[in-house]
Amino acid sequence: MDDLLKLDDVYACMIARRNMVSVMPDTSKFNQRIMEVWDIVSVAMKNVFSIIEEYSSVGLNVMEFRLKDHSVLFFVIPETDNALVAIIPSLANKGLIEVEMENARREIVEILNTKRRHG
Repeated sequence: MDDLLKLDDVYACMIARRNMVSVMPDTSKFNQRIMEVWDIVSVAMKNVFSIIEEYSSVGLNVMEFRLKDHSVLFFVIPETDNALVAIIPSLANKGLIEVEMENARREIVEILNTKRRHG
């Protein structure tokens, strides 16, 4: 996640699920531009997780919504009710960010698989 936060257009990044953030870097690392909308974005995220929980079992793996001048990207982590979440400017070039998020998601899945094997 720290690598994602190094990208200029990633204002905030975390692993979250419906009613809680599972893993989140120090919010002081977040771009200060996100702080003005953080409260409403966090409430909206809770609602999106209802959809993720409902449809991830049938293949939903990426979701996005826009709120004001921000886009919130959700990369669902398979076999969990968690998602890697990034908040970016709506006009950001999402190509690089999506590639980096997919790479991060794969790393997370590999860590989870290793933990399951070594139980």
